[in-house]
Amino acid sequence: MDAADFSAVLSEVRRFVRDRVVPLEAEIDEKDEMPADIREAAKKMGLFGFALPEEYGGLGLSMYEEAQLMFELGYTTPSLRSMFGTNNGIAGHVLMVGGTEEQKAHWLPRIASGDVLASFALTEPDAGSDPSTLTTKAHGDGDEWVINGAKRYITNAPLADVFMVFARTDPDAPRTRGISTFLVPAGTPGLTVAPKDHKMGQFGAWTADVFFDDVRVPASALVGGDAGLNRGFSTAMGCIAHGRVHISALMVGMAERLVDESVAYASTRKQSGKLIGSFQLVQGLIADSQTDYYAGRATVLEAARGFDAGTDTKVGPSCTKYFASEMVWRVADRAVQIHGGAGYMRGVAVERFYRDARLFRIYEGTSQVQQVIIAKALLGDAARG
Repeated sequence: MDAADFSAVLSEVRRFVRDRVVPLEAEIDEKDEMPADIREAAKKMGLFGFALPEEYGGLGLSMYEEAQLMFELGYTTPSLRSMFGTNNGIAGHVLMVGGTEEQKAHWLPRIASGDVLASFALTEPDAGSDPSTLTTKAHGDGDEWVINGAKRYITNAPLADVFMVFARTDPDAPRTRGISTFLVPAGTPGLTVAPKDHKMGQFGAWTADVFFDDVRVPASALVGGDAGLNRGFSTAMGCIAHGRVHISALMVGMAERLVDESVAYASTRKQSGKLIGSFQLVQGLIADSQTDYYAGRATVLEAARGFDAGTDTKVGPSCTKYFASEMVWRVADRAVQIHGGAGYMRGVAVERFYRDARLFRIYEGTSQVQQVIIAKALLGDAARG
């Protein structure tokens, strides 16, 4: 995108986040729902398709540009980003990476506009950090595929219009092979979405279990057509790598907000007749958090550069996801500490962000999974003993 145009986009998103969404954060958290007018505003701004190609109605941002946009979106409740993040990220990228031209032309413009909300149905009750062990199955029956199985913690499932479903199509193949991806519209007979999950945090972002009981889809629902058969795992991994940089940038935006909240509180709260910002131990907490934020921002931008150049699409995303998720958790913990008892009270921003931040160390690959990926990439054969 032209630099001037991109700067205008960032400015518009910043105003939207800080003027319209931030004042609604407590309401979103309490009601566990994103207001309809915020959803419509996000559609009009193109936020449902910022990472999708321009030829399909998206903004076509590079990973480096996307990271900067996510810094702005991360400044508020992560449920805002979750509303359209899957369309831009792991679900939309399934089609970008593995879809046929017909599938892209049919689905991507509606996904980019927000008229269609997509869900990425990979995780299962016994297949989370290692999705290669998934047990959902699909078998051919004439000119149809029949899908059976269950998925867990699927983002936007209660609202989704289409599911990108990963199922085992060759039970005799090695675990990372024999998996394919299917486009399954909501309302397809046999597809059931359970009630939304009641989570620790990130209220307003809905997840739920999804069940497939003899769900029949046409042969055209196989992502990538015949060329996509048994290639779903590699498709998923490519999408997840993009998602790790994307979500890392969101965490940096949250860290910036937490630092701002900490500074504002320390600049106004008094103890023993003095502003707590004059206490050196409080100053130390704020300095550590600012340093973490600064390092996180630099790490994300470096990972984004490598991703765009194609020089690092594995280790860099894992490094930045590992660092950023641990970083924002430290910053959130310090923010609560700086606020003291007030930081433990519902209705205070840092208490909410503390709950929200905990999930980042788990989804898009746990911190421990990132450690393994990084170490194995560096050690090679030595990592296998």
